Amino acid sequence: MIIFTSPPFLPLISRQPRAPDMLKIFLFIGLFLLNTIGFSQRSATKPFLGSGTSRPTINLERPHSGWTVDQMTEVSGTISDPTIDPLVVSVNGDRYFVRNFGGQFKRKFPVIPGKNSILVQASNRGGTTEVGKTLYAEVPPTPIFVVLSSDMEGIYTDLHIYEPLPQSKDPFEDTKEKNHHIFWAAPGSPSGGKFYLNHQRGSFDEPGYGPYLYTHRSPPKGIYRIDANYWPSGDKPHAVANMSITIFGGTPFEQKRSAKTPLMMGGETVTLGFIRYDGYHNSHIYIPSLDSKPVDGKIWPRWVVDAPVRILEKKESI
Repeated sequence: MIIFTSPPFLPLISRQPRAPDMLKIFLFIGLFLLNTIGFSQRSATKPFLGSGTSRPTINLERPHSGWTVDQMTEVSGTISDPTIDPLVVSVNGDRYFVRNFGGQFKRKFPVIPGKNSILVQASNRGGTTEVGKTLYAEVPPTPIFVVLSSDMEGIYTDLHIYEPLPQSKDPFEDTKEKNHHIFWAAPGSPSGGKFYLNHQRGSFDEPGYGPYLYTHRSPPKGIYRIDANYWPSGDKPHAVANMSITIFGGTPFEQKRSAKTPLMMGGETVTLGFIRYDGYHNSHIYIPSLDSKPVDGKIWPRWVVDAPVRILEKKESI
């Protein structure tokens, strides 16, 4: 049996067993390339078109404009066209898909210190409507903020974070073997890392577009690894993982990186990125699918540079 596994970190806990087929990999790659063209065109214009013929009306009930001291803010309201699903919500430039349940939408998102820009967009055959609000937050900065979403409903694109341990003698080397694994079944770490499931419509973890969120307000120094684990439904063989990393959001030292990565086969795990955190105001982001492989070794240890994005191992059937 051929299965996908991650490099030597804690093993992933799968939502369900799947048996990959090598022929499907090549078929999925071709389908993905065709789908990516269509998805890019769709994203650039009207991402999710409803069937209504009257331009939609959005009532953005929350958040209220003004000030807040809460680190999470609710984005909720109503929309006149229930066929527009999902809606597109942008918070400080990060783009999310929020489900429309009978004309209602609701989801909480982290905010950054100072000004927060929130925009809700919906389109149907009658036109496009955008409604925005500005919220000012008196909250401490979030040194690490990771978002993972997908372009497909009815699937799980699970976010997995591997944190360095605070007590590590060398957190930049030790994280390869010694780390804390945060994901849907273990949504917190002793050092303060928090994982937010896709909680919508009262569901503990709604499948589909996401997003999955990870924040850490007092991260220990070291290397953080970011993975996606893919579990599709039977009629949705492939998807696109949309990852966004924000470091020191809302401060003069803010860094923001994003990447789109194809997910080809059920059960596969893909390493999306690494964060090197050296303390406040000092960090680095490495995205293997976008960045040139480091050669000098001054920032990234050898185990990061040599880590494969996807691993295919052969194991004997049981």
